[in-house]
Amino acid sequence: MDNRRNLYFYYPRSEELEKKLNPLVELAKSNGFTIVEDYQRANIIVSVGGDGAFLQAVRKTGFRQDCLYVGIAQSNEAGLYCDFNLNNYDEMVNSMMYEELEVRRFPVIDVVINGEARFQCLNEASIRSTVIKTIVMDVFIDDNHFERFRGDGLIVATPTGSTGYNKSTLGAVVDPKTPCFQVSELASLNNNRYRTLGSPFILNNDRTLKLEIIQDGNDYPIIGLDNEAYSIRNIKDLTVTLSEDRIKTVKLKNNSFWDRVKRTFL
Repeated sequence: MDNRRNLYFYYPRSEELEKKLNPLVELAKSNGFTIVEDYQRANIIVSVGGDGAFLQAVRKTGFRQDCLYVGIAQSNEAGLYCDFNLNNYDEMVNSMMYEELEVRRFPVIDVVINGEARFQCLNEASIRSTVIKTIVMDVFIDDNHFERFRGDGLIVATPTGSTGYNKSTLGAVVDPKTPCFQVSELASLNNNRYRTLGSPFILNNDRTLKLEIIQDGNDYPIIGLDNEAYSIRNIKDLTVTLSEDRIKTVKLKNNSFWDRVKRTFL
């Protein structure tokens, strides 16, 4: 880790949080780390504030491929992306100094809207109706028509995102070492006239998912990209693939993804 000494801190600015961070900043400086104000100069980007802050840090710094991301949770915050806690900040510095950590690589999905605008997601992309009626979408897998969906919307989750919004809709929790992405339904309409699969399904990393929106009054659905919502006019289609990019994070030894799942949910 000798060549990874530039730290950038991403956190919601507040006087209270900055006071809590001061001891960590000083400890990092005393151990040879440099604190930088420009994230593009950083080798390590540290988010403070739980999983939500971690997702924002990755998004706001451009899903960088040439640095490590580190998550620090505050007390009583969810931390599936966070190995460290602000109350034990010295553990993070000691781990970086003595390499008591391993690099973990999280899959990312690419989302292309209307064949033009491209976004990346570490957790999930979702599309939902903005009016009180079902949204109708034709679902294609590798250009082959799979189903016509009617319901509140669809969620496309990465393996790490499988523990979030996807899990709340009874989607499967997927090991992040599995290169894939998952599609789950929001209140699908199933009766004698309309039919969907009615369960989540998982696609391999070489698959392409395309969602074509039927223009019937839901021309302005809500597009959720991780924990940000976008209102984009005249949505015609979304194309989702598993990206070749990976977000590199650090994890403490003996603290696997499944250790975190157990700690968080069981």
